[in-house]
Parts: sequence; C-alpha cells; structure tokens
Amino acid sequence: MSRRPGSCAGSRLPPNRTPTRRMRGQALRFDGGVGAAGPVEVAEEVPVNLVYATLPHAVMMATPADLEDFAYGFSLTEGVVAAAAEIRGVAVREVARGIVLDIDLVPAALRRHMVRLRDAGGRSMAGRTGCGLCGIESLDELPAARPVAPGAAIAPGAIRAALLGLEGRQVLNRATRAVHAAAWCDASGGIVLLREDVGRHNALDKLVGACLRAGVAPGEGFVLLTSRASFEMVEKAASFGAGTVVAISAPTSLAVERAAALGISLVAVARPDGAVRFTPGDGE
Repeated sequence: MSRRPGSCAGSRLPPNRTPTRRMRGQALRFDGGVGAAGPVEVAEEVPVNLVYATLPHAVMMATPADLEDFAYGFSLTEGVVAAAAEIRGVAVREVARGIVLDIDLVPAALRRHMVRLRDAGGRSMAGRTGCGLCGIESLDELPAARPVAPGAAIAPGAIRAALLGLEGRQVLNRATRAVHAAAWCDASGGIVLLREDVGRHNALDKLVGACLRAGVAPGEGFVLLTSRASFEMVEKAASFGAGTVVAISAPTSLAVERAAALGISLVAVARPDGAVRFTPGDGE
C-alpha cells in the first residue's frame, strides 16, 4: 500500500497526512471468473484526540483533513464553548498512533469546561466514527441545544439547486465512495462550504467549525447532509443556529421531534425531483 498526495481539493492537512490511501484490490466476480486486480483509493481513518488544557477530552476516528475546523465545530456542538471567540487557537500534533488537537480556551470557557468535567465525574468521550452517545450515563444527560432564531425561508428550488451541485463538490467521496459530506448552502441553494469525513458527525462538526471561522450567519442558509437525519445531527445543527436541515436519507422519529422543539425545518429523503418536510404527528 502507498500514500498519495492529498486528493481532497481545498482540504487543510497535517504534515505527512493525506485523506486517502492507495490499497490493492481484487475484483470479485460472482460468475466464477477472475476479476482484475489493481490500486484502489480508500479513505484514511485515524484516531484524533481533542485535548483542552493538557486534559484529553475525546478520541474520535476521523479523516485527517480540516482538523482545525473539526476542533472548532466539535467544541461548539459538544458544549465546550459557546462561541468561536472562546477558542484562542488550535495546534495540530502528529503522534505515533494518531493526531492530537491541542485546543486553547479563554479562561472563562476553560473554567466552565473544568466544572463540567468535575460534575461528570471526570469522564471523557471514548472514540467513535459513527453513532453513539459516549461519556454519559443516564438519559437526563442527553444533549439538548437551545431553540434557534427564525431564519431565511428556504424555497424548494433552493434545495434542488443544492442537491444538483452536491456531487461535484464531494472530491473525497468521488475518490473513495466511503465518506459523508455536510454542506452549508445559501438561501438560493449555492454551496458555500463543504466538508467530508468518514464519520457523519465529524463531517457536520467540520462544517460548523468552518462556518464559525468564516463568520457565516446561520440564519442566511441551510445545512445539507448526505447522511440520515438523526437527533444528534439536529442538535449539532441547532448548536450552530441553523434553521433548516436537509438530509438525503430519512430521519429518525426523535430527530423529527427535536427539530420541531428547536424550531428547525427538517427536510429529508431529498432528491432532485422532490423531498419530504417532516413534522411530528401520526400522519392522520
């Protein structure tokens, strides 16, 4: 196997890291024949340790690209900070078994974080790529963002425009067919920012971080997800202040309920020829 130069256009990468790796693949034919063998691009997945004030907080399995964005977005959506200004800087360090993100908080945010850790018994989050709620022990600790302020109304035509433009912007997925994407779209459906990752939560955190660092106003557009709309994705979008979330896949029941409670317009099963706007109820 060998590494390639970064193939994810526009992604910011740590030194000596690429978002893909070239492996050898052998095609399997179900008719009994022998398929061709050759190089195949696969997505990189590495442990990323998020550290605040020298204290490890979480280890996430992630694509090693746009990690500063990831640090900002994760910090906001997981409640470590309330705004981008509470982060003084992010240092990316490569270590033997992965990557460390040293996140420097302003004193007030650091004090809040230490109190939160104390109240949680000092627990940190175990690593994950996909679903799960790590570091909590009861249902009372489920994340709960604040309701969002009303934003721009998003017309169906804007959603269609964003969907039509999505595939052309997914550089890493085009190479690997193995990653999720989260995009920020303006009110007309133009894709302003897009981030990709092997984890759908990570992709959204990276997008939120990119929006924070770029000064994007959350009331002037919508989030577009290539994954399903689970309640954690709704909560993360609400933490940023997005008033509309569009997902290519279907939502879960809790996602629909949380979106309604938070004032988010949830559109899912989105295709260029139509989508479904979800609201709580039995459909009768």
